[in-house]
Amino acid sequence: MNHKAQRAAPSFAEFVIIISSMMSLTALSIDTMLPALPMIGSDLGVRSANDRQLVVSTIFLGIAIGQLFFGPLSDRTGRKPAIYTGYAVYICGALLSVFAGTFPMMLVGRLLQGIGVSAPRAITLALVRDRYKGRTMARVMSFVMTVFILVPMIAPTLGQAILSFAGWRSIFIVFILIAMVTLTWFAIRMPETLAAEDRAPFSLKRITAALLEIIRNRTAIGYTVASGLIHGAFLGYLNSAQQIFQEHYTLGDRFPLIFAIISFSLGFASFLNARLVMRFGMRFLVRRALAVIFALGVVILAIFLLNSSILPFWVFMIYIMMTIFCVGILFGNQNSLAMEPLGHLAGIGAAVVGSLQTFISMTLGTLIGRNFNGTVLPVIIGFIVLSGITYGVVHWIEKK
Repeated sequence: MNHKAQRAAPSFAEFVIIISSMMSLTALSIDTMLPALPMIGSDLGVRSANDRQLVVSTIFLGIAIGQLFFGPLSDRTGRKPAIYTGYAVYICGALLSVFAGTFPMMLVGRLLQGIGVSAPRAITLALVRDRYKGRTMARVMSFVMTVFILVPMIAPTLGQAILSFAGWRSIFIVFILIAMVTLTWFAIRMPETLAAEDRAPFSLKRITAALLEIIRNRTAIGYTVASGLIHGAFLGYLNSAQQIFQEHYTLGDRFPLIFAIISFSLGFASFLNARLVMRFGMRFLVRRALAVIFALGVVILAIFLLNSSILPFWVFMIYIMMTIFCVGILFGNQNSLAMEPLGHLAGIGAAVVGSLQTFISMTLGTLIGRNFNGTVLPVIIGFIVLSGITYGVVHWIEKK
């Protein structure tokens, strides 16, 4: 029996691909929508251009809420049943968005999508932690993040292509089809990684106890906050990207291509990190990446101010690609550092860590996006301030 189970288990490469495809559903659900934001705003009567950003940020609210439920649920039922439940909620949210007649109804659908997609987002971290730890876990997460981050390279192009022959509602139908394919692959090929004897009861008391344990652990809470802060700056850029490139720089239909080029730097960083982390270690890379983000921001801010608040497109492209490259170095390492002391709390630990990160990043990213003023200044300020604070948090962690 054990021999058959072992033979049926996916290989290392297939494991990474399955996990990546499930995690990438989040990025796909966000970035594919970017070219459709003006059309959605027009059809649903959105007056302020900045309000359209709620189509992006609302899904993060759902992710933050859902992780607190699905992580503990996976510790009680096993990883697979919790993921099945999450996919069902996601598909219901996508269907609601398809038939939305008002903007608030659309946002409810996006909230449900976020809650549903939080299941694979949170539980896949636990799946990885069930099987790996330390630098090997960071290496796996880097490969996962590489595939996960490459999705934004094609997602806006996919959205643009769908819009060219169908309305924006068809994008949500595509989401449903992709969700069904990835769920079927997972159900058939991925074995349950949480043994029955290792399962724990689902209770508010246990969630609170896990939260308190994480808060008391300097490494876990520190890197959770650090990841949330820098992800907040990234989310601020993501919220503003459509307006920056299509409206400020008037790139029109070239926006998906530009977005893909920038996303490549993120994916390449994650791929490169899989090798760098084995040589230099996670903490070294985190400190260096934060220092570079802060320094780049200060330099580009000086250029912006000295050039009468005008930043040429090519200058901004160089800056944002270098900055996003550093963000790619940070993502996998900070998540792994936050989860490393929580092996005994793999499911609920991933849920609490992921939820706290997302609440922080969603709040900060929405604040940056809502302050979009027709220039790139809010994004630059966001990266400078939040990378500086994050470096201070990391210093506090390592001071121990």
